[in-house]
Amino acid sequence: MKGRILYIVILLLFAACSSDAASSVKPTQPETQTPKSSASSTSKVGEAPVKLKIHVNDTTFTATLEENSSAKAFAEFLAQGDMTLDMHDYGSFEKVADLPRSFPRNDKQIDTDAGDIILYQGNSITIYYDKNSWNFTRLARIDNVNKKRLQQILGNGNVKATFSVE
Repeated sequence: MKGRILYIVILLLFAACSSDAASSVKPTQPETQTPKSSASSTSKVGEAPVKLKIHVNDTTFTATLEENSSAKAFAEFLAQGDMTLDMHDYGSFEKVADLPRSFPRNDKQIDTDAGDIILYQGNSITIYYDKNSWNFTRLARIDNVNKKRLQQILGNGNVKATFSVE
C-alpha cells in the first residue's frame, strides 16, 4: 500500500514539474520564431528610421536610434512631446540626468565612445563624450560628431539638453 501511495506522489510531482517546465518555455517561443524585419524597430516598414534630436546650448545634434525595445519606448515617449533635462557632469566623460520614468532595459557589457547615448539602470540617460565600459543599454549614437567637438559643446559643469524625435 505504501508503495502505491509513494508511486502516485512521485507521478504527481513529475507531472507538476513537467507542467512548470513547459509553461516556462512558451513565452520565449514566439520571440525566437518571429522573423526580424529589415526595417528599424523605431519606424514603420518603408519609412526612414526615426531620428533623435538633442539640443544643447546653441547646437542641435541628430542621433540614430538603436534597434531595441528601450530605444523604441524612448522614441514613443518623446513623440508625445520634447523633454528638457538638467544634465550633470560625471567623471569628466559623461553628462547624466534622471528620466521622468523608467524604460525597458536591454543591458549588455559594452564599450562606450564619444556620442553614445545610454540608458542607465532604466531611469537615467547619459551622453558620453569619452570612453567607458559597463553593463548598459545603448539608446542611440550621435551622428557625425567626435570627442573634441562634444567636449566643446557639452563643456564643463551642467547643461540643459532637450531631447525630441524628428
